[in-house]
Amino acid sequence: MKKRSYRLLAGVVLLVGALSLPAQDTPIKPDNTKINKRDRQPAEMTADQQKMNAGDRELARKVRRAVVSDKSLSTYAHNIKIISRDGMVTLKGPVKSEDEKKAVEAKAIAAAGGADKIKNELSVTP
Repeated sequence: MKKRSYRLLAGVVLLVGALSLPAQDTPIKPDNTKINKRDRQPAEMTADQQKMNAGDRELARKVRRAVVSDKSLSTYAHNIKIISRDGMVTLKGPVKSEDEKKAVEAKAIAAAGGADKIKNELSVTP
């Protein structure tokens, strides 16, 4: 009889615990409204403006490889936009810290061959 009571009590505790958890039906999506509005401006560089000539593709590939190969960088940093156009590289997107922003920029400068070839538009996201 005692085993049955313990099982019943354990079942009630599990049921009450499950009912008290908040429902997670739909994940909360990040609000990128401000960033998306900024990127719609005619002067803003976007990924679809990446040139497809061999030189610009190779430049973007070198920068991407330099950033992704650094495993100390966050997933945010690994997923930044790297847009190469006419020998200039634009870096866009969020990174986790100011140090990470500097590290990504340094890798891009090294891969591109100079700071004058980089336009850093990275933002720090807490």
